[in-house]
Amino acid sequence: MLVPFETLPDNARIWIYQSNRSLNDAELKEIEESLAAFLKEWTAHGSELEAGFELKYKRFIVIGLDQSKAGASGCSIDTSVHFIQNLEQKYKVELLDRMNVSFKQGEYITYKSLKDFKRMAREKAISGNTIVFNNLVASKAEYQEHWEVPASESWHSRFVG
Repeated sequence: MLVPFETLPDNARIWIYQSNRSLNDAELKEIEESLAAFLKEWTAHGSELEAGFELKYKRFIVIGLDQSKAGASGCSIDTSVHFIQNLEQKYKVELLDRMNVSFKQGEYITYKSLKDFKRMAREKAISGNTIVFNNLVASKAEYQEHWEVPASESWHSRFVG
């Protein structure tokens, strides 16, 4: 069951998928429609899942699930990953590669391999004050408070010390 993202409780489970490039307006509209259709039908062992989503910065797909009524099962998570894989193929983007880092450089969002991010940190091209996106947050509350943070306050801190 699709619900507005903002109505999900703070303990809602969150999955964040970052795109390796900016999505254009037409792609975002199609992805929004596809996500809405998918989440309306998303179930776990026959139970409706109450889920919502938001698209951020033309790069991030954020899916939230209220697990108080029904939690995601292995099969329902597999179904959602398969849905994301289909988006990757359709739009020729990477959404599932967790070995990449997104961060802000001024008003722009930069997407780099972890190797390049480490090199940039060594070269002082980025610092502990660089705003990074911590896609490992697990709940809506963490997402709202700890997703977009200085590198020094995230797992990225080990590279910018």
